[in-house]
Amino acid sequence: MEIVHTSVLLEECLEWLSPEGEDYGPHPLLIDSTLGEGGHTYAFLSKYNNLSVIGIDADSVIQQKAKIRLADFGDRVSFYNGWFDDFYANYPTDRENPNLILFDLGISLFHYEESGRGFSFRYDEPLDMRLSPSARISATDIVNKTKEKDLADLIYMYGEERFSRRIARAVVEARQHEIIENAKNLADIIYRAVPAEYRHGAIHPATKTFQALRIAVNGELERLPRVLESAFDVLKVNGKMGVITFHSLEDRIVKVFFRNLSKKCICPPEQAVCTCGGKKRAEILAKVVPGEEEIKRNSPSRSARLRVVKKIRCD
Repeated sequence: MEIVHTSVLLEECLEWLSPEGEDYGPHPLLIDSTLGEGGHTYAFLSKYNNLSVIGIDADSVIQQKAKIRLADFGDRVSFYNGWFDDFYANYPTDRENPNLILFDLGISLFHYEESGRGFSFRYDEPLDMRLSPSARISATDIVNKTKEKDLADLIYMYGEERFSRRIARAVVEARQHEIIENAKNLADIIYRAVPAEYRHGAIHPATKTFQALRIAVNGELERLPRVLESAFDVLKVNGKMGVITFHSLEDRIVKVFFRNLSKKCICPPEQAVCTCGGKKRAEILAKVVPGEEEIKRNSPSRSARLRVVKKIRCD
């Protein structure tokens, strides 16, 4: 079995989410909320012999790869196939609460190279982009059924694409002649729609549009605020939660959430007198970025950010 994805900020995760110390007891529990091919979990189980892990993934295909990779760890690892926000929202009251929680919000290289679902603009694949079959709509649905203005807004909001209106207009014109249901075909439409100088920049001109479609299809930015709150709720006191982000939209959500956890008062800034009676719930431990060596070895890591908090009290 070939592993195609390289886990980012691996050593930093092992350090900042270490289960060592009296706060974690003899048998600490980590929940890997975005298991993927199991890279982070493999490293944690290998380094910390008393640790057990629950691995969550919405994609049963990539989770099967992780199961094979992690088989030697036996009952130290268990699996949940489904969306992570559903998992935490319905966390069983009779299950042990985790000492550690990790989210890696990046999309695995597996999805670009092996899934065959049109995540990459380089391949002649069906334009799907669903991480799970339970997702209500595919990228083909969005591209072919969304009104031009709404499509432009979606591409701008989720992809931060400055030529979103030109791209949306070109997509609408193209779909009048035939259904757009192939990733490479969509990439070609986008390529022709943008100015000539934009076609030869640092990234392919379809990159941001494909990001926007993937986020919309899988509800990524809608799920994130929900799951951060519910995951933090089930985390044990003195436990740690780390989140790896890859673009500014999701990093902003995480940063604001962690900042609010660490505040004593969460009243609106324009309010002169505190009425919330709030107390800080967490301590911010770290914001970590990849070093030069990691970026050289694994260029997709260049935009990664790891933020870590420690829970200090319950509500």
